[in-house]
Amino acid sequence: MNKKTTIYDIAKALNITVSTVSRALSGFPAISDATKKAVIETAKKLNYSPNRLASALKSGKTNIIGVIVPSVEAHFFASIIHCIEDGLRESGYRVIIYQSSESVENEINGVRTLLEAQVDGILASMSLETQDVSHFEEVIKQNKPLILFDRVHESIKVPTITLNDFKAGYQATKHLIDLGYKRIAIITTIHQIKIFNDRLKGYKAALADHNLPVLDEHILFGGLSIEDGTFGTGKLMRGKNKPDAIVAGDDFTALGVIKKLKEIDKIPPEVGVIGFANEAFSAYITPTLTTIDQHPAQMGKACAKMFLKMIKQENPYQNIEHVILKPNVVKRESTIKQE
Repeated sequence: MNKKTTIYDIAKALNITVSTVSRALSGFPAISDATKKAVIETAKKLNYSPNRLASALKSGKTNIIGVIVPSVEAHFFASIIHCIEDGLRESGYRVIIYQSSESVENEINGVRTLLEAQVDGILASMSLETQDVSHFEEVIKQNKPLILFDRVHESIKVPTITLNDFKAGYQATKHLIDLGYKRIAIITTIHQIKIFNDRLKGYKAALADHNLPVLDEHILFGGLSIEDGTFGTGKLMRGKNKPDAIVAGDDFTALGVIKKLKEIDKIPPEVGVIGFANEAFSAYITPTLTTIDQHPAQMGKACAKMFLKMIKQENPYQNIEHVILKPNVVKRESTIKQE
């Protein structure tokens, strides 16, 4: 294994001091152009690459930000990350991605790891398990920008980028009501996360506004996955008051709903199904899935824009902003009845 070239090797090759090499590489004005040229050419010849962490310790900046997401498998979060990277690239920032896999323990480790890596800020969407947010307080204590997106916690006073999730739940339910569905169930998460609580409130409000009953037996709490969608649908369809439509907590759960309905020969839209997130697969399954578009591209761009604004301020939290995006229904075959 070849030994990594250091500034000591460059100094030895040119018979000059290490401090002269360091200053030449930093563009120090007192160093002559001839010396700078010689140092740069020798550095290239010896395949020298600067120690970014050492440079960061001097400048106080790494030009790296951390992004914590529950999962990179979901197209929704992958799209947000892509747009964050795009939005920060011209400003010279790179991104380290940390996946919590819906575990608060992983999330705590992620925050710690990113801070140890001297990131300039952290953008995060919380795990389903997160209730205590004290691990995020350390980012604020270090006066580094912290932005929460999609899944947020009201107790921590930082900028946020979110969807209007009450409206999303309301729109999803109203879409089904407008199509003539009357016995509408919902499969959501047992975890007390604001976005899912808001969607549930929207679901209940839409039913109430249209004089339809809110039945406890039609509200199932569990996880968010294909398996949870399959299990929940089986339970709902074995009940006395079978639903004629199901609002699924996300598109993966909706995929499980459709899978189970097919098994019992209730092909959507005979029983309507709507999800959330507009995952890439939702337009290609059979039947195609009606879903709520949560605008991940807008969310990612807004995160990048907010970070660049915060990083320029001596106190990044002097003006705490909350960006709220508007959801919309993407209508497909799983709810639209053919004439």
